[in-house]
Amino acid sequence: MTIQINTASTAVVARRKFKALRWWMLALFLLGVTVNYITRNSLGLLAPELKTSLSMSTEHYSWVVAAFQLAYTLFQPLCGWVIDVIGLKLGFMIFAAVWAVVCMMHAGVGSWIQLAVLRFFMGSAEAAATPANAKAISDWFPRKERPVAAGWAGVGFSIGAMLAPPIVIVAHLSFGWRGAFLFCGFLSLLWVVLWWRFYHAPESHPNLSKEELALIRQDNEPQQTRLPFIASLKIVAKNKKFYGIAIPAFLAEPAWAVFSFWVPLYLANERGMDLKHIAMFAWLPFLAADIGSVASGYLTALYRKWFKCTRVNSVVASSVTGAFMMVSLAFVAMTKDPYLAIGLISIGGFGHQVISCMLSALVVESFDKSQVATVNGMRGSSAWIASFLFSLLIGAVADTVGFNPLFIAMGFFDLVGAVFLIALIAERRNPAKGEQA
Repeated sequence: MTIQINTASTAVVARRKFKALRWWMLALFLLGVTVNYITRNSLGLLAPELKTSLSMSTEHYSWVVAAFQLAYTLFQPLCGWVIDVIGLKLGFMIFAAVWAVVCMMHAGVGSWIQLAVLRFFMGSAEAAATPANAKAISDWFPRKERPVAAGWAGVGFSIGAMLAPPIVIVAHLSFGWRGAFLFCGFLSLLWVVLWWRFYHAPESHPNLSKEELALIRQDNEPQQTRLPFIASLKIVAKNKKFYGIAIPAFLAEPAWAVFSFWVPLYLANERGMDLKHIAMFAWLPFLAADIGSVASGYLTALYRKWFKCTRVNSVVASSVTGAFMMVSLAFVAMTKDPYLAIGLISIGGFGHQVISCMLSALVVESFDKSQVATVNGMRGSSAWIASFLFSLLIGAVADTVGFNPLFIAMGFFDLVGAVFLIALIAERRNPAKGEQA
């Protein structure tokens, strides 16, 4: 027995160490968020046919969308707290398995009400993605690398939305809309297996070198006591920095909801595109969002280099830059060219992801590691309250006044959010030299 134990121990020690393993773990997480968004955006892409097959009006569809958004709003803090308590590996795996199975159940719906119920349960599980994002970054990266890591992590949120149109529509053409839901759910289950097999926390990962673990832990952030859910929410709610993040998130999210759930319907109804044309062009705003995600972290480095901003102020400045780019959405209402409209929406996609990634980075910068998933969940809830309300507004007015007034409003929401970000988060004086590094 002793020989067996020693042999096993030696085998573990001898496991191959991978260079820059933290980036591989981020890529594995990014893949999970990608399939999350493929399952999520399948609804919007299939909406034109679902409206016919399930006898849905635009208002009915808005309630289906709102069911998902309501669940996403309510469950983000709870999902974040669960991940903080039981860990990223087990917590995210459970939620991913649930959303995969529920997505596959979409294939059996016979009415828009049944679809709305399933979307609610799907939203409650997919709500784990936002808090898990902050947890992955805080667990695997030292502070100086987190803005760039947040930018790359944000790619998962937009690359899934970018890949969804060709994947979902090819699946739809091959298997019908029911088969498309089954296919998307199956992709998520495949990722669950990969996550269970290859993800471990830094302290227990057999392929992580001691040198890289020391780099990850160089900030020596103390591990705080894990608090009960309600107590944790109360502490966060008393921190003014939370509102400096939550209010801009509230004002930013309506645009992303429109990109994810309404642009395909907008292109079909107001720009006269069929499914094939939608598949050709609807992914472009998400490609721009991917580029914005990656660029956001590097943009902070430029602000620090060129303008000598502190780390926090460089993140704020990057987010404000994204807010100015969102003005492009207001011009969508002023053009009759559908391709120019897609280009303007794409600029908005770039700007939105700059904002979103930097808000996640500010959560990691401003709160201790034991709370980042909970805080990012609360930030996500703030965002999705706006998403929920805006979808209901679209459903109520789109058939009468159209989308143009809504695009104009979205063009200026983020500039208002930038005012709160500067007022409540931006540093007014230079920190000590050690803090600026």
